[in-house]
Amino acid sequence: MNLSDSFFDELVEGTSPAKPQAFSVSEFIALTNQTLEYAYANVAVTGEISSYKVNQGKYVFFDLKDVSGSIGCFATVWQIRTPLEDGMKVVITGTPKLTPWGKFSITVKTVQPVGEGSLKRTFELLVAKLTREGLFDEARKRPLPAVPRHIGVISSTQAAGYADFIRIINERWGGVRVDVAHVQVQGAAAPEQIIKAIRHFNERAEQPEILVIIRGGGSLDDLAAFNDEPLVRAIAASRIPTITGIGHETDTSLADMVADVRAATPSHAALTIVPDRREIIDRSKTRVVVALEAMRRALRYARDKIEDDRRDAYARIENRMSSYETRLDAVKRSLTGINPENVLRRGYGLVRANGVVVTDPSGLAIDSQIDVELDNYIVSAHVRNVDRKAKGK
Repeated sequence: MNLSDSFFDELVEGTSPAKPQAFSVSEFIALTNQTLEYAYANVAVTGEISSYKVNQGKYVFFDLKDVSGSIGCFATVWQIRTPLEDGMKVVITGTPKLTPWGKFSITVKTVQPVGEGSLKRTFELLVAKLTREGLFDEARKRPLPAVPRHIGVISSTQAAGYADFIRIINERWGGVRVDVAHVQVQGAAAPEQIIKAIRHFNERAEQPEILVIIRGGGSLDDLAAFNDEPLVRAIAASRIPTITGIGHETDTSLADMVADVRAATPSHAALTIVPDRREIIDRSKTRVVVALEAMRRALRYARDKIEDDRRDAYARIENRMSSYETRLDAVKRSLTGINPENVLRRGYGLVRANGVVVTDPSGLAIDSQIDVELDNYIVSAHVRNVDRKAKGK
């Protein structure tokens, strides 16, 4: 079927185009933004970062591109929660806008690295930064109380890891007060919810003795929330000692590195926090048995020592008494030797004048009376003469 040129001419002439709506530049930009806000209030776009830069320490600009397109992006520094650099693959959320200068861009709300390569690179950059600041130093980490009576838990109460944690706590010890802050543990909203939970526990008048942050296993993307810089700083700033049990044993997050104690899993965190009461009972029984045996040994030793000391004291007393007896015998012999009665028995006499023993006869008067006491007799006599005895004769 062939149509003549006149048909097209008639068709064009019969079509009357709509009258264009008139705008000023500012009005058109405002209308465009209003339309975009209505139709695309919040979009998530995945791409690779290029031309990343920070102006005045406040404003962040970068392009998000793929193989066939590029979009300008704008954010403030405090919205960037992880280190970024050119070449990283990320997913951003934000609102598309037309700037007053006619440039189309996305005002960014969140940026999240995606893909193993980008996540690892972000992790490396943040580790280096926080290490320089000393947030991972062992010297700043605090010990956990041996047997806590009050625990604050930050987790999703719907997670299997949380259920395992509570079960083990109750089985091992029991009677522990557990306050739980239910939060998301993955996704863009998770870091801020966990931060608010940490602040909540720190600001309470009755603070728990330990904060526990737990999450079961997952992929690198699932655990990315625990590599969030503000979250890491919130854990470091907590006045309450913190233990983390995130992912599997092989998973290590920045939250693990900054926490006072890192447990391999939620179950391991429970095992670390409270002792096993059955083990405590068994150990207590063993200690009682050991203590009783030690007391028995001590009593036997004390009894033996007392007996040894008694025998030693008795021997010393006997030795002392024997020494005293020997000395007494010597004194007795000396006294016996000088006893006047014994002297008289050997033929000596004791001279008295007027009842007084005469030691110097030169004072006796001639014809004066003296009494001479012998062993068995007393002889009365008169002095006839007193001569001094020559020495040596």
